[in-house]
Parts: sequence; C-alpha cells; structure tokens
Amino acid sequence: MSDSSPLPPVRLHSEAELARDALSTPLLSRAARLARWAGPDTRVDAGGSLVEEQLPAAAEALGLSGEDADAYAAEAWRIAVDTGLVEIVDEEAGTVAAGEELALLTGGSPHDVLAVWLAALETVVADASVPELDGLVDALDAGGEIDLSSLDWDPEAEADFLDGVLGNLYLLTVGEDGPGDAPVPLPALAASMLVPGDMTEPTNDVLEQVSDAMMRLDDQFRILEPVGLVEYQPVDEALIADAEDAEETPAPVDDTDVSRYGMVRLTPLGAYGLRARLLEAGFEAPAVGELVDKGADALLDGTSAFPSAAAQAETEQWLARREPLGAARELLSAARGGDAGAPLRRLRCQQALSLVGEEAEPALREVLDDAELGGLARVWLSERGAPGVPAPSQDMVFWLTVDTLAAQLQAEGNSDELRALVEGLAQQHSGFFATAWRVDHPATADVLEAMGRLHPDKKVAKEARKAAFKARSQQGN
Repeated sequence: MSDSSPLPPVRLHSEAELARDALSTPLLSRAARLARWAGPDTRVDAGGSLVEEQLPAAAEALGLSGEDADAYAAEAWRIAVDTGLVEIVDEEAGTVAAGEELALLTGGSPHDVLAVWLAALETVVADASVPELDGLVDALDAGGEIDLSSLDWDPEAEADFLDGVLGNLYLLTVGEDGPGDAPVPLPALAASMLVPGDMTEPTNDVLEQVSDAMMRLDDQFRILEPVGLVEYQPVDEALIADAEDAEETPAPVDDTDVSRYGMVRLTPLGAYGLRARLLEAGFEAPAVGELVDKGADALLDGTSAFPSAAAQAETEQWLARREPLGAARELLSAARGGDAGAPLRRLRCQQALSLVGEEAEPALREVLDDAELGGLARVWLSERGAPGVPAPSQDMVFWLTVDTLAAQLQAEGNSDELRALVEGLAQQHSGFFATAWRVDHPATADVLEAMGRLHPDKKVAKEARKAAFKARSQQGN
C-alpha cells in the first residue's frame, strides 16, 4: 500500500453513532467504570498499574469472575491510565484521581469521545504486536531488561506486519470490489501479505508462512475485538490442536468450511479508527461527504479518483445542499479546461448532471455553443426529450468522443469496458481514424495510441497507431 496514491473513499457512520459504539465497547466501558470506581485508597505501582492486591476488587467492580477476571481488570485499568480517564496524582505514594478525559465521556462532544477511544485503540494495537507474556518473562536478563535477541520477535517488523494486515482489511472493506460488510476469511488476509501476486500456486514454504501468520493473527484479532475494531470469529480450537500435533507442512485450506479458519469483519467504528491511523501515517484516505461544503471544482477533482458508486454518493450529498440550476451552472463552469485532468472532470460533471432534474435545463442551453461543453449539453437535453436541440457538428462529435475516451482511460486504465468501447467505435465509424487524428483536443494522440494498444484486430490497431503519429506531428507544428 503506497501513501502516494489515495485510498478508496470510506463511507463513515455519523460521529454520534460512532461515539455510541465507542462507549459500548467492552474495553472502553470497563476502563470508564474503573475510573469512576477509583478513589483515595486506590494504589498503583511505579508503572501506573493497579497493585496486585486491588485487582480482585477491581474485577468485582466490573462484574467479572473466573480465572481471567484479574487480567481483564488490569487491562481495563491500563486503558484508563493511557487514555487519561485516570491520572497518577503522586507517583511515590501511588495515588490516583479521575482524569480530565473521564468527563468527556459523558459531557463531551461525539468527537471528544472518539478521541478518547482512538487513544485506547493505539494502546491495544501496540499490545497486539507483543508476544505472549511468558516469552517476555523468559527473555529477561540478569538486570531485569528484555533481551530481544533471545526472542524470535522483531518489534518493528511485527508492528509493520500488523499495520499491513489492518491496511489490507481496510482496503477490502472500503473498496467496491471487496466483500464490503461481509467478513474476510483469515487465510485470505494472511495470504494477502505473504503470497506474491504473480504466484499461481503457493509453495509449501509459503503455505507454512501463511499458516504461521494465521495463528499470529488469531491471537491479535482476539486482542483487538474488545476495543471494537473488529468482529472476530476465532480459528476453530480443533484446528489449532491439529496444527500443534502435526509435523508436516499444513494442507491447503478447505474451501468448503473456510469459516473454521477464522473470519474477521471491520466494524464501522473500526473503519473510522483505521482511517484515522492511516491519515496520521500520511496516507490520503478520503471519506464520502467531505466535499459537500466545497465548490464544484473541488467536487469534480476530488471524485476523479473515486470508484463510480462512491463518486455518485458524494455527488448526491453535494447536490442535496444546492438548488438545481445554480448547481448545474457551477458544475459546467468547473468542467472547463485543457489540462490532463479536464476530460475526467467533464465525465464526472456529466454523471453529476444526470442526477439533476429538468430545472437545470437553462444552464445546459447556455453552453450549447461552447466547444468543450456543447456536446455533453446536447446529450443531456436529448436524453430528456427537450425540444429544439441543435444537431452537433462532426467536429463536435469527434471532439466529444476523444474527450470521453480520454476520461475513461484516466478513470479505468486498460479495462475490458474500455476495450469494448474502442472496438465498437472502430466498427461503427468507417474511416474513424482518417478524421480522428485532426481533432483539436490535447489528448487526441494519447487516445489514438490507446486505441491501437487495445484493439484486437491488428489491421485496425495499425491504423490507430498511424493516426496517433499524425496527431503528434500535428501537435508539434
């Protein structure tokens, strides 16, 4: 995942909904209860953890019982300290008091609540990258320091791996071609990090790496679930026992019952949290709805890299805040230009105008004579059966064709849909290339080169390449 290109836009729930979700997560709700439970007699050690003799009382305050109750209470207390719900008043005496952030959970804005939750999330993600405590205890040297060289653990590499997995889960969730709200099989998530894209059949070595990664992720997602980042169905315990007993390379995953190998789903709150972490790390991670208060130029440029469904959702929200005629005029004005991004802006403009009612008709009639907008205006008016729409000239038809192909190239690259469009154009218009190279459009040569690359008929492709050469020669004169 590169931070140089924007990620797909995510559709976030409202901050009010997300704040309610955050307050109801097991980890934050327990931390808040312990912060309210703490009093003058509560004591902590030098690291800020509850002293051992107070853990049973803390667990009782949380309504916890069983052999893990004290551990859950200790974890909730550490979250309370790390998020500022509790503050250490006197380190020597080990006394505590309610922190400033505790009041935010009941009296603050949804954004304030989410800020506290994000702090909790950072602590939990850091915890998930740490091996089991038993391994750390064994690695203590004589001076009480952790000897990392004795552990099969690279803290930075482990953190990077988990960040990569969470980034891939985010991509799968927000991308239009992914499963969306459906859970992702744990083997697929592990394989996304370890199996090269050009590997058709994983080797035994890669399968073993994927199996090991699944076991690590199983532990990590169990840790991440209580903070509300994910909903997780763990790996079947019987499979874990089989893997521990087996000495040979694990067999491929049984596709007939993939759920036994673990299933993970990013929650709406998790999508918010991962986006915040991605933004903090320098990624461009847009969210649908961010452009509603901006001008049409920002809308058309901003949605240029959006998948079609997300672009439509963003545009619908933008249009909902404006009256149709004024919005149409603003969109048409922003669509003008001869720069490289202009064709895609015009395509997004055309798509936006398809969502506007007949009230916008005067704006479209105003640009009928415009060299850049006249073609799309005629299309819009004709589709609505408007009277008195002048027929386009041949120059306008060819210019609009080149403009549309340039936009499709920028939006989709060499897609199957574009390939079909290219084939259809060449088939329907005999002598297309003899005229097309003369079109006065900045992208003419690039479009013709693409047609030569995409068309399966060698003779037609050669015609397109010749036309592209002529167009470049014309541009150079």
